[in-house]
Order: sequence, then C-alpha cells, then structure tokens
Amino acid sequence: MHTTKLGQQGLTVSAQGLGCMGMSQSYGPADDTESKATLNRALELGITLLDTADVYGTTGTGGFGANETLLGDTLAGRRDEYVLATKCGIQDILPGGPARFQLGASPDYIRSACEASLQRLQTDHIDLYYLHRVDPQTPIEDSIGAMAELVDAGKVRYLGVSEVTAAQLEAAHLVHPITAVQSEYSLWTRGIEDEVLPTARRLGIGVVPFSPLGRGFLTGSVTSTDGMADNDTRRRNPRFAPDALPANLRIVDTVRAIAGDRGVLPGQVALAWVHSRGEDIVPIPGTKRRTYLEQNVAALPVELTPDDLARLDAIADQTVGRRY
Repeated sequence: MHTTKLGQQGLTVSAQGLGCMGMSQSYGPADDTESKATLNRALELGITLLDTADVYGTTGTGGFGANETLLGDTLAGRRDEYVLATKCGIQDILPGGPARFQLGASPDYIRSACEASLQRLQTDHIDLYYLHRVDPQTPIEDSIGAMAELVDAGKVRYLGVSEVTAAQLEAAHLVHPITAVQSEYSLWTRGIEDEVLPTARRLGIGVVPFSPLGRGFLTGSVTSTDGMADNDTRRRNPRFAPDALPANLRIVDTVRAIAGDRGVLPGQVALAWVHSRGEDIVPIPGTKRRTYLEQNVAALPVELTPDDLARLDAIADQTVGRRY
C-alpha cells in the first residue's frame, strides 16, 4: 500500500482508506465480530485512513456513536497505526427512539460533539475532523471557526468538510485551511467534477470519495433489492427502484465486460476508475467483511487503458434516478 499527501497541510494517508459506516448501519444487520476483524485486517494491509462519524449507528441497533465506539474498542492500543477521521454536524434529536435527524453545527454543539467523540474513540486527538453537513442555521464560517479552535487546542489536527458546494468550500478554506473535502464520487455519481473538484484542486484540498462502488451496485452483485434486510437503505434509494434498476444494470454490463478483459472483478474496475482521476483522490470504499476489504485493496494495482477509460466515460450520463 503506497501513501499519498491529502491536501497541502502535511497529512499523509494510505492511497485507499476504509469507510466504516456500514459496520453499524444502513447495510443490514451489524456483525461486530467480523467488523473488528476487518478493522484489524485493514491495518495489516497498510490501510491507515479509517473514516467514521458520530452519527453512524443511529439507524442501526447500536444507536448514536456506535461506530465510533466500535473503532475505539477494537483499536485500543494501536492509535499510532492509523489516521482517524470522524465528523460532526448531524444530530439525533430523539435518542433511543426512531431515527430523527437535524443538521446542527453551532460552535457550542461542535465543541461538545468533539468531546463526546474523543471519549468514544478512546483518544486524545482526531486526525481529520469533518463538518459532516453545513447547518443552514449556522454560517459555515462560524462552524469552521469553532473547529479551528479545536485545532488550536490540540484536539484536532486537520479539518475537512463533507458534501459542500464549491462556494462553501471556498468560504470554509478562508477561515482555516481545509485538508480534505468528502463527497460521493463514482462512475455513476460525477457531480463534483463540475465545480467542487476544480475548486478543491485550485485550493490544494484533497478529495475523499465515499461510495466509490455506488453502494455496492458497481460490483455487479446487486440485481434486485429482494433479499436485502429491511433496514438496508438501498431499498429506498431511487437508483435501486424497479423503474431504474434495469437501466442502471446496463452500466454494470460495461464494467463487467472490462473486468473480464482485465481478469479482475467489476468492483476493482470501478475503484480503479476512481483512482485514475488523480493522486489527490483517496477513496474510502466501505465494508464490514474481510473478503470485500481484500478485494478492494487488490484494485490498487489495476491499470485501465485509455480505451477502458473512454468506454467508462461513455456511460457516465446513463444513470437513472437521484442518488438519494
């Protein structure tokens, strides 16, 4: 596993990270035993960037903070082996009950959220602290200002923002240097290419794509939502709906054909495409299983030809359905 610079403030991470959300919510029942084994295996494979958030777990059985607690318990004593990324800015306003979210990123809340995350993660500092979503009630300058105070206090090393517009990214960067912007980015979700990606590159900000495998769709393993757990969010995702899925499967046909030519898996082609977009891009495919983790890591040496890339670019505008 080679490493790369994320942003221009000095943060070095593995070329591919691990998204941990699915260990605690959104993709069926949790399996803490396998998830813990997957986390440890990730470190063995050289993955150093582990991505979580305080809200991960709210739609699962563990509740708010469950994913951070999982990481803290699993990796106690190994803190110097990984770069820890977590987030604040989405609140559960009905703890213990049905999931009810609201955006909240006031300075006071950010300070309290950071303290709670540090406790769950069993650490005295967060390497990369993201504003998970912009709070419409709080100017982004105020939210980033509070996060900058956490940097000054030594509780956070670097700052990031997630799912922002280009203008919001600019505004945040003026308050404190932003190291990374996290957004959904994959073969079938390329919206950041219009404004966010060029802005990030102009400002020297790294890009961390989540869902680079299209919520598993681009692996070719999903042909229907039948059989998915009731709490699997893909059941309610427009791109997986019966009126969209058949059309979207044609995208996978192209991915699968290229994979066959290369002698690799479709998901590895999808990840190789994301990696081909530039050294400043560090995807964080998520999984709670060692098998899929190892498959994702094996995508790193896959090199797509100009013809492969042209074929994949040709399907970029064929996606049917909104991403949420």
